[in-house]
Amino acid sequence: MATAGVTEHLLSPRAGAGDDMGAGDGEGWCNALAKYEALASSLPSCHGLGSAPYRRYGGFWYPAHLMPATLAARDTFVARPSDVILATMPKSGSTWLKALAFCVVHRGRHAPAAGSTRSSTPARTTSCRVAPGHRLDAMPSPRILAVHEPLSSLPASVKASGCRVVYLCRDPKDAFVSLRHYLDEIKPEGSTMTPFDEAFELLCDGVSPYGPMWDHAAEYWKESLARPEEVVFLRYESLKEDGVGSVRRLAGFLGCPFTGEELAGGVPETIVELMRNVEANRDGEHGATWSSFKNSAFFRKGEVGDWKEHMSPEMARRLDDVVEEKLRGSGMSLIRHRQY
Repeated sequence: MATAGVTEHLLSPRAGAGDDMGAGDGEGWCNALAKYEALASSLPSCHGLGSAPYRRYGGFWYPAHLMPATLAARDTFVARPSDVILATMPKSGSTWLKALAFCVVHRGRHAPAAGSTRSSTPARTTSCRVAPGHRLDAMPSPRILAVHEPLSSLPASVKASGCRVVYLCRDPKDAFVSLRHYLDEIKPEGSTMTPFDEAFELLCDGVSPYGPMWDHAAEYWKESLARPEEVVFLRYESLKEDGVGSVRRLAGFLGCPFTGEELAGGVPETIVELMRNVEANRDGEHGATWSSFKNSAFFRKGEVGDWKEHMSPEMARRLDDVVEEKLRGSGMSLIRHRQY
């Protein structure tokens, strides 16, 4: 069963926002996007960690091909109070978080059952002829929207609406290794990857998709302290170590805590078990405006500490030192495993 209530990336302007989008047709959407494409092309750029370039905006680096739609969304997307925004850096448990959130929020209509799986692979418009804002407007509440954007780049309506935001972070070492594998899987045919050592240097300099990763996490961390009722900060490693406890915490934060009957019936345990059985999600392909690749690219080992198989102790120590220095005084740390 597809998760019709989960859409990846808050990169779709709301239909009807602005004269060019009012007609609601594909041509109007393309015309409206053109001005954002022109703005995006004027932003600073650099080579990325994979095969695609990045653009810098508001102190963060974005995949260049997503920059126009990101700018458009910031101006036009309208959040609902009932929305759930799932925010992550790439390869920090995004797909797992989406599946968990869907199972928790929609368990009344789609009761989790042992032996079944529920796809949470991303939904994305693949042609500019279809205004993607229509899809978001048509989604019933509560909508679950997954983003990689930093907090400061989200549309103002996200905070103004009072909707809930769930942030999931991951140890940067594992996130980087997983990201490299992902970028290699999705690169267009004939393109070349930035060498591993060079990509690592860029990462330490703050260059990564939606990075610097430490600034990305710090924004959501600070907001979770300022607005704990609306923003929660979770860790990938905690989901792995205590899946049931994490699911119960997530349900409580989202305003749909498990009932005594559900707890006695093992519903949280069933949801966690479902997340470990996601083979159905690996089938099929994911289409985007610039490439098409297999859904299996979204899945890998998901292990904590897998960086040890791909990164030297010296590299790991250096990245940890950089991240901890950048976050000094923030009251948080992204480093969970510092054994080299």
